[in-house]
Amino acid sequence: MANILFYSALSLIWLMLLYHMFLMQGGYRHFKTYERVITKWERKMDHLPTVSVFIPAHNEEMVISQTLKAMACLHYPKDKLDIIVINDNSSDQTGEIAQGFAEKHPFIRVIETSPPNRGIGKSSALNEALAQSDGEIIVVYDADNTPERMAVWHLVMGLLNDPLAGAMVGKFRVSNAERTWLTRFINIETICFQWMAQAGRWNWFKVATIPGTNFAIHRHIMEQLGGWDVKALAEDTELTVRVYDLGYYIRFFPAAITWEQEPETLGVWWKQRTRWARGNQYVVIKFLTQFFKLKRKRIIFDLFYFFFTYFLFFFGVIISNMLFVVNLFYDLHLQIGNVALILWGLAFLLFVAEVAIALSIERTEMTRKNFLYILLMYFTYSQMWILLVMYSLFLEIKRVLLGQEVTWYKTERFSEKKVEGN
Repeated sequence: MANILFYSALSLIWLMLLYHMFLMQGGYRHFKTYERVITKWERKMDHLPTVSVFIPAHNEEMVISQTLKAMACLHYPKDKLDIIVINDNSSDQTGEIAQGFAEKHPFIRVIETSPPNRGIGKSSALNEALAQSDGEIIVVYDADNTPERMAVWHLVMGLLNDPLAGAMVGKFRVSNAERTWLTRFINIETICFQWMAQAGRWNWFKVATIPGTNFAIHRHIMEQLGGWDVKALAEDTELTVRVYDLGYYIRFFPAAITWEQEPETLGVWWKQRTRWARGNQYVVIKFLTQFFKLKRKRIIFDLFYFFFTYFLFFFGVIISNMLFVVNLFYDLHLQIGNVALILWGLAFLLFVAEVAIALSIERTEMTRKNFLYILLMYFTYSQMWILLVMYSLFLEIKRVLLGQEVTWYKTERFSEKKVEGN
């Protein structure tokens, strides 16, 4: 029995590694080709739509100034731009700082959340802005983001030129990547996610996932969907499924770039990633139980990908590790053999190769120091994720069984002086 479990777990791990290798190839193809459409798309940028930029902000005094400086420099007609800071029950100087920018720039304004949307999470804040705006296109940025000057322009460009795209997703980079060992790992993770997962899935399957920031979506789609799901901790993933179910797809267009601050301490990272994992687990369970009600079956493929990632793959890793460790102290008659050991070694080498190739796409990232971090990442950061997913699943099961309310965790920010900008 132990041998069957061990080899089944090893098969799950290899299946995921090979799939990511396939995605990496697609991501590289997208990297080589995505800019070809820009010259053609530029010709259709004569009659620009109005754009509402939503920036949910709860106690963001450390970062909101830098964010609004970037917003003030966006390349887009200011008479068609409505930048909305959603001051969501802040107890610090967020509102005052944002209001100072609003007094200088007529296209920036501050709104306050009100019951029932006040102080209960990002989705509620976004729904408040949806009700108090009228832009034809909605763009969302987190309060720690500094989008590059052309970011909104490129997001809008994509929507105007691709009628099948319900939403357009840009690329995000880590602004404080050099701060700590943790931010270096996150930077590598971020690049891999975009080029190996987002770009690869878009290239092969015309599937991409809306992130929490740097994306644009048509207002009529958000109104048709009834806004954001206030029960979803991963409101972006949940929204993705509903957009696909309407018959649209979501396009990954990395010409639109934003820079964002990432957690610099393990405690902040753990809380943020736990929210992400629980949110994605919620989405998988919610929509897989509605399998036969979904009209567009393409998104089912992506739901199974998330199911595999947050359930089967991590259980495979956990089971194989546990069996190996237990076998060191108690003879389980585990017939690991040379083949299994070779497969383990090859899995590590494949992981290193995939991540290194993904980093090489970003000109400044494939350095000796980052290569050393890749080697360490497999044995440290990746293992931390395994523990985190186990913990997240425990919390999510507990919430469902006890009927607990969803509690939103707002990621702690760090002083702007610590952030090395773009």
